Amino acid sequence: MDFEFSPAARDYSERMWDFMRAEVFPAEAEWTAYLAEHGDHAHPPVMERLKESARERGLWNLFLPKLSGLSNLEYAAIAEISGWSPVIAPEAINCQAPDTGNMETLELFATPEQRERWLEPLLAGEIRSAFAMTEPDVASSDATNIQTRIVRDGDDYVINGRKWWITGAADERCEVFIVMGKTDPDAETYRQQSMILVPRDTPGLTIERSLPIFGYQDQHGHCEIVFDDVRVPATNLLAGEGDGFMISQARLGPGRIHHAMRAIGMAERALALMVERAKERVAFGKPLAEQGGVRDLIAQSRIDIDSARLLVYNAAWLIDKHGAKGARTEIAAIKVAAPAMAVAVIDRAIEVFGGAGVSGDTPLAYFYAWARVLRIVDGPDAVHRRSIAREELRRERPYVG
Repeated sequence: MDFEFSPAARDYSERMWDFMRAEVFPAEAEWTAYLAEHGDHAHPPVMERLKESARERGLWNLFLPKLSGLSNLEYAAIAEISGWSPVIAPEAINCQAPDTGNMETLELFATPEQRERWLEPLLAGEIRSAFAMTEPDVASSDATNIQTRIVRDGDDYVINGRKWWITGAADERCEVFIVMGKTDPDAETYRQQSMILVPRDTPGLTIERSLPIFGYQDQHGHCEIVFDDVRVPATNLLAGEGDGFMISQARLGPGRIHHAMRAIGMAERALALMVERAKERVAFGKPLAEQGGVRDLIAQSRIDIDSARLLVYNAAWLIDKHGAKGARTEIAAIKVAAPAMAVAVIDRAIEVFGGAGVSGDTPLAYFYAWARVLRIVDGPDAVHRRSIAREELRRERPYVG
């Protein structure tokens, strides 16, 4: 097991930090001001300037090993850096969810025609996309519950159902949905589902509302969507009928590395803010940094961040060596550990900041909200713990007694 990065990976990390300090962090105020003036789901022009700069710097589509030459382990370091500004930086380098997972899916399963129409514009950063799986009326943590129907009708498929928490759908640049639904309810449990590409402007597709997270409306939105007799060509099907569950599993492995490392980046920025606040703020006659309780918060945060990072690096290394199937338990573990760690560290930072920590004057309140949401997206903690426990119960022990 070797977590030493190649010279190329170290170079990417250095360039990414240069980009963050020179352009991304300074853009945060402009981004926020534009949305305040033009609405939550407007597209701040600064993003296009950042994207152009990222291309010029060679910081583009780094999540795809085929294009970047980076392993999952090496890209993990870039994802962490982007997590320091999780709203802006990932999109600036075209490595934002859910587009990364969708691009990986299309890379694996799209036909040449599908690639030309959807994958190439996504790789170019010209459009955005969404992944429509979660539903309001069933426990979507168990994907076999999904009720949306995808029914063959001649040369078309007809889609009926309701989805929610569909990230990215409020952004008008979102031009295509990857929709998961049932094509054959009578098939074997994991062969009932299929995935199909649905253009945004297809008749019968209605975006009803964008759901807030803890009161925050993200620029890209998390939407509730209705499919009412939505008709698309049969050629829009991804892979084959019954392949939906298989595609969903292939999609989630590397993406969970990205989520976990961005959570670590948020935690690192929270710790950095906590340290600066502790040095500057005076209470009871001395700086907070000299208070034993505050030092405990700082020390525990460093221990927790580094522990989570090593866990994620191990999962990424296993994916590189054995594929996502060979790292199932470790992927589930980081999905639980990294967001929970981030929530804890951010909470400590809020404690040190006091009232300022829950205001909009620092990024901590938003970080806290989003880190807590990460404990639900891509499957809640309880589901991943269930998977880990199942594997643990099967594990052979060298000795029991």
